Amino acid sequence: MESNYEKQGKTAAIVAYLTIIGTIIAFFMNQEQKNRFTNFHIRQALGINISFYLIGALVSIFDSWAVSSAFYVFIFVLWVFGLITAMKEEQKVVPLLGPFFQKWFSFIK
Repeated sequence: MESNYEKQGKTAAIVAYLTIIGTIIAFFMNQEQKNRFTNFHIRQALGINISFYLIGALVSIFDSWAVSSAFYVFIFVLWVFGLITAMKEEQKVVPLLGPFFQKWFSFIK
């Protein structure tokens, strides 16, 4: 039964990882029928997107290809991890920052 519940929110959870626009679309897709699985992934995707912009602004100060490359690899790993767990219908937080995203964006219910 739990798997069926996760299947119902799978599409919106996957859409959440497709840029910040996808996260906004997934948020509105989930407003009518609240799904905890989708909310979990919306919080993760929102955190990844905001981290991309905030950390990216800090990284741009260094003007170093090594720092920039490490940043892009880090964000890409978070994004792929989140997308794969959504596709597998799992609720695993992304490495390092995932627990913070769940706490900071707890208003998404």
